[in-house]
This record gives sequence, structure tokens and C-alpha cells, in this order.
Amino acid sequence: MNDIKNDAAITSWTAGCLSAAIHARDVSCWEVMEATLARIDALNPNYGAIVSRVDPEALLSQADTHDALLARGESKGWLHGMPQAIKDIAPVAGLPCTSGSPLLTRFIPKEDGLLAKRMKAAGCIVIGKTNVPEFGLGSHTFNTVFGATGNAYDPTRSAGGSSGGAAVALATRMLAVADGSDFMGSLRNPAGWNNIFGLRPSQGRVPMWPVQDVWISQLGTEGPMGRSVDDVARLLAVQAGWDARCPLSIVGDGSAFLADLQTDLTGRRVGWLGDLNGHLPMEAGVLDACQQGLERLRDIGCDVDQAKLPMAPEKVWDCWLVWRRALVASRIAPYLTQGANREKIKPEALWEHDQGAALTGPELLAASGTRTLLLQQLLALFETFDVLALPSAQVWPFDRDLRWPTEIAGRAMDTYHRWMEVVILPTLAGLPAISVPTGFNADGLPMGLQLIGKPQGDFALLQLARGYEAAIGDWLRVVPDC
Repeated sequence: MNDIKNDAAITSWTAGCLSAAIHARDVSCWEVMEATLARIDALNPNYGAIVSRVDPEALLSQADTHDALLARGESKGWLHGMPQAIKDIAPVAGLPCTSGSPLLTRFIPKEDGLLAKRMKAAGCIVIGKTNVPEFGLGSHTFNTVFGATGNAYDPTRSAGGSSGGAAVALATRMLAVADGSDFMGSLRNPAGWNNIFGLRPSQGRVPMWPVQDVWISQLGTEGPMGRSVDDVARLLAVQAGWDARCPLSIVGDGSAFLADLQTDLTGRRVGWLGDLNGHLPMEAGVLDACQQGLERLRDIGCDVDQAKLPMAPEKVWDCWLVWRRALVASRIAPYLTQGANREKIKPEALWEHDQGAALTGPELLAASGTRTLLLQQLLALFETFDVLALPSAQVWPFDRDLRWPTEIAGRAMDTYHRWMEVVILPTLAGLPAISVPTGFNADGLPMGLQLIGKPQGDFALLQLARGYEAAIGDWLRVVPDC
């Protein structure tokens, strides 16, 4: 490895390389922590990606402890000694968990959530949290507690969200790997906009705890992000695994994701859904960028053909509105038991709550029937294709000061999240989906391509993404000018 004492070199390594260097004792956990904190000090004021930071001296002391373990031949796991910031909607003992809301600035969990517990058990050192939109709502990371997170390639533009802080921290080399979560593209959209990889795992692959409900609220899931597909797979191996408190979680642990991802992809069938036959408005250049990615898939031997969603997309959207309103309303409702709190909640969250409050049981059951039909129709498409593909976003990263795009290509957006409609298919169907880089526009802003796998087909999806990664080295070498 090159100059292991150089801070910039240390923070530029992928998580896999960093883990190998730590375990080979080519670099100490203390040196890794020192280099990471120095980079965060230098860059984070401009990007606003990492929040609620832990005292540096306490972190260096933890790094010393991890070094002492290695000196005795002991390792906690793959993440041993690696600095990690956890998304600010996931509880970490002793750290604020604000969810970007002024109502929660004093909420400090006493226990780790399941995600943080598993990552700590694998050896990571938690240095703080990553920024999110208020309550994680909207694919644009801004709030009144910490402000906005700027895009890694242009901090005057949106980072995406809700895992925007995580994506920017990764892309700018403030973190080697990162966790996130995905309800409406929150792992996929910011990954695409920051030229990294973000995987929404299969429903139940990464159980979430604590939660209010373990039976109905299954649209959101936690998952991994990385600058390489191997890193994504390794972090998924840490995060995945059945938990008795989450009865719909997938049986087994995550060890299968540590297997070699390299395989012959010749003949792998990719179905391109594009803009759903003109249903989805797309900003100029988005589809062209994705076509570049499809050509790279052809280059590695994949067969890429047009695919068509049998169900009317508007019916899928109407189903989505019912489910989202029901689930978001239940999250917001406890904060509205005190009337004075209403003025401290952003209008988009209040709109979700007020819309959801009027829903009936029969309406939710009817929407559940539509979800069921959608899954059946997607399964029919998988008889022809191994993977389905869509853009990861309908617009390029927009102005950081804009709340949300009100129109795309001349079409008005009738809700604050309509511009994110492209991400809802795998969410509603519980399918794995990974966002992979697919190039840049003339302004140097990145775009992503969603690859959607079969039910519980996370490993096959990672194999395809790994082969694709090898074909896009030129795009991956375009790093943010920090």
C-alpha cells in the first residue's frame, strides 16, 4: 500500500482495504481515527454531512483500546476500529437521535438499536450521526436542527435523502462505508446523486428494531452504502440476519454475502423500464445517462431489452399514497398530542399526517390488494428478465435551497414527493434494489441507475453490480473536488 502514514491516503481507501490494513497492523486504529477526524474537521463545515459528533479524545481512546485488542490477537470483526457515523434516525446509546426534528433534540437513547448494536459488535467506533431530512421525509437532506447537506460534487446542490448525510460522507471520504435506510428511495437516490452504491435489501433482510409495529410497517428498511460493491456486501453481512422481535425477518445470518461476488454475467437478462412508457416525467439527460449504464451492462455480456409494466402506473401511485399516508401518519401522530408542537413540524409531514388521518380500514386493505397484484405482475416480468432497471431519480441534483422540485419537464408535481415516484416499485413489492453510478451531466453532477432483483435475490443482484462496477472504473475515478 502507498504511504500508510498519509492521512489523505488512509481516508481514500475502500472499507475492505482499510479493514485489511488494520488487521495486518500496517496502520493502527489510532492513526485511522486521527486521519478520519482531521478530514471531517476540514470538509464537514462545507457539506454538513456528519452531526452530533463525539468528543475526539474519547474516540482516540476507543481507538487505542481497539489497537490493544489487535496486539493480543483479538478482533471484533470486519469493522474493527473503523470510524462510523450512524444515520440520525437510528438509535445509538448516549448520542442524540433527532431525526432532524427540533422536537427531538434532547432525545438521547439509552440503548443501541439493532443496526448500531450489530455494527458495534463487528468492531466499528461510532463517531457521530449522519444528517437526514426532518423525520426522514423527502429525498432532500435539510432540517432546522443542523441545516442542509450539500452534494459531494457541488455543495450548492441537494445531496438527496433521506440518507443524504451518509452518502456525502462516503463520497467525500469522511467515512469508508455507511449505513442508511430506504422508504422512498432513501438509499438509492442519494447514492446515485453522489456516485456511490446504495442497496435497498429485500424486505426482512435487515430487521429494524426498535419500531412501533412489526407486522404492517414493512415499506422501510435499513441497509448498506459503499464506494465499492464488495464493501456494500460486507456491510450487509453485518446488518442482515433474523431477529425474534421482528417475525417477518428472513431466517439465517448474513454470512452468505461474504462469498466471492465475481461470476460470469453472460446472458444475464436486464429489462429496461425507462420512464414507464412516458408516465414518469424526466429531466433532460437522465434517460441518456442511464442508457450509458445499460451499454456498460451489454459490454459485460448482459442482454438488455425493453420491458413494460403491465399495471397502470397511476394505479401503483394511488396505492403508494394510501400506504405512505397510513404509515407516516402513525409516526407523526404522537407528536401532535400537544397542539403547540404542530408549528414545529414541517408542512410536508403535517400534510402526510392530515391525509392519513382520513384513511379507512377498507381503503388500506384495497391498497394491500393492489400491492399484491403489483408483486404478481413483477414476478411475471421476472420470468423473462433476471433484473429490472430504472433511473434512480427523475431529476439531477437541484438547488440546495429548494424544498422540492415543483415541476419536471414542464409537468407540475402534485405532491412534495411526486418527483421521486421512480423508486416506489421495489419498495411496494419488497424487492432488493441497488443504485449504481451511471455517469455525469455537463455540470459534473452524477446520476444513478436502479437495478431491481428477484425476491430475496440480493446476492445475485450484488453479483451483477460487482460485474458492472468493473466496467465503470472511469466514472468511479471521478471523485469530488474537496
